Amino acid sequence: MLLRLLLLCLLPLPLFAQPSSTDWMTPFETQANTTATYAETIAFYQKLAAAFPQFEVQEYGSTDSGHPLHLAILSTDRDFDPISLRAKNKTILMVNNAIHPGEPCGIDATMLLLRDYLSDPQKLALLNRTVLIVIPFYNIGGGLNRNGYSRVNQNGPQAYGFRGNARNLDLNRDFVKCDTRNAQTFNQIYGRWQPDVLIDNHTSNGADYQYTMTLIPTHPDKLAPALAEQLEAELLPALYDGMRKRDWEMIPYVYARESPDQGIAGFLDLPRYSSGYAALFHSLSFMPETHMLKPFADRVRSTQAFMECMIEYLAERGDAVRAARQRARAESLAEQTVALHWEIDQGAVDQVLFKGYAAKYRKSTVSGLDRLYYDREAPYEKEIPYYNTYRAKLEVARPLAYILPQAYAEVAERLRWNGVVLRQLAEDVEVEVELYRIGDFKTGNGPYEGHYLHSEVEVEKSLRKWSYRAGDYVIYTQQSGVDRYLIQTLEPQAPDSWFAWNFFDGILNQKEYFSAYVFEDLAAEYLDRDPELRRALEAQRAADPEFAASARAQLQFVYERSPHYESTHRIYPVGRLMEDQALPLED
Repeated sequence: MLLRLLLLCLLPLPLFAQPSSTDWMTPFETQANTTATYAETIAFYQKLAAAFPQFEVQEYGSTDSGHPLHLAILSTDRDFDPISLRAKNKTILMVNNAIHPGEPCGIDATMLLLRDYLSDPQKLALLNRTVLIVIPFYNIGGGLNRNGYSRVNQNGPQAYGFRGNARNLDLNRDFVKCDTRNAQTFNQIYGRWQPDVLIDNHTSNGADYQYTMTLIPTHPDKLAPALAEQLEAELLPALYDGMRKRDWEMIPYVYARESPDQGIAGFLDLPRYSSGYAALFHSLSFMPETHMLKPFADRVRSTQAFMECMIEYLAERGDAVRAARQRARAESLAEQTVALHWEIDQGAVDQVLFKGYAAKYRKSTVSGLDRLYYDREAPYEKEIPYYNTYRAKLEVARPLAYILPQAYAEVAERLRWNGVVLRQLAEDVEVEVELYRIGDFKTGNGPYEGHYLHSEVEVEKSLRKWSYRAGDYVIYTQQSGVDRYLIQTLEPQAPDSWFAWNFFDGILNQKEYFSAYVFEDLAAEYLDRDPELRRALEAQRAADPEFAASARAQLQFVYERSPHYESTHRIYPVGRLMEDQALPLED
């Protein structure tokens, strides 16, 4: 008997814990109009990790709230190292929750999903070739700012978090600029794990319609061809079909004008957003957007269903997704010109079958004017226009490398977080590079997420010798998997470049000026010695009456064409190396 007891003690722990159902009830299951708090969420994940050896919860870096960011990993072979897992050809699926804690469906849906898969051998087997990594609660500061009022248009839950984080910034605008410690940590997680697929769970605002779930995928026109084909020909049809079979029929995100009847458009997910950021690394990414007016329970269950559809697809076709990503990386490296920005093609119109409610108008009891409402007593099903084709409106020739002055350490830091390799000059050197001079641009009239964002940037480029210093960074663009990220962020005309986000604003202001009464005589000398300069001045006076009426403007015109004018004003300091040159690089 003693021997048998000893042998039993030496047996391995069971793979599947069987706690009582009461032990594993989530707050949502005890009350369907309730979402878990941050503390309840993390406690639930830690309890799962204690019970199941296939599940681990790690602390990654910090957030603006002062709390660490947690990353949960479900790996059936108990390997929790991303390098090792990629070597085993595991598909990596990442789920991000509570980027907007007032849209909490993903918090509760993922708790249910993880519990159900860990405790069910058949379900867990679907993850044998896929590793599921989860950020349980991304915007912790917003989650701690819990209330029941800030989502005025939303049908539950009873209490929820706030959209802004601890610095009142929207984390779904921060993936490139990384003002928040949340985003800084996220960048490092993403660079280390390199997910094949990202799901970032949300709830929408907007029009009323019959669907509980809508979807923003990575826009295919921004992807390399191999990945765009995988998305459009295989993955999206499988997801729509899977959701329909689960009785959660899905529609593209309802990005409408006045009402959906007039048509909906594909959402251009710029790199500031999670899906656009992921696309820079040739990941397939998705923002499920549940409908704000549907019951919270339906929103949670449909979000869970979407994640299950993705897991089932990757169980069957994960190898195809990884192969498409590999081809996409090669296609991207072979591009001689790179698209920086896109615009919708109004002439390319598809039709989509849409189940909505009639948009009607009646007199407002507040203003006495006409107001829009959706009549749920008048449902319809009809074809509506769908604008989902984007064309590149701005392209740039790929440089061999960029040279970044070490003064811009914040830029170098962000590049490293995302897996970009930076070499450094070993000594001072003069290099022939293509340089941009910033011409016209527009700046927002008010602050946007802590910045005065630049847009519609125009540049003049010239090839010239430029001095760089020992320690400055040389960044070659032939870096598989990160080349689009570094080009989109370092090219000043890109909508989410670091120039757009004000990292280089110091170059936009002159540092030295002239006193008009002193420079007058010197300007006259320059005009006497340079007939071409005089003719240019006279031509400008003739073309611009306002200029002709301003003595200061005319002196400035001469000053800017004199040797006294500072060479750095409006010169974007990141050089574009267009041809290979022998550079003294540190080992």
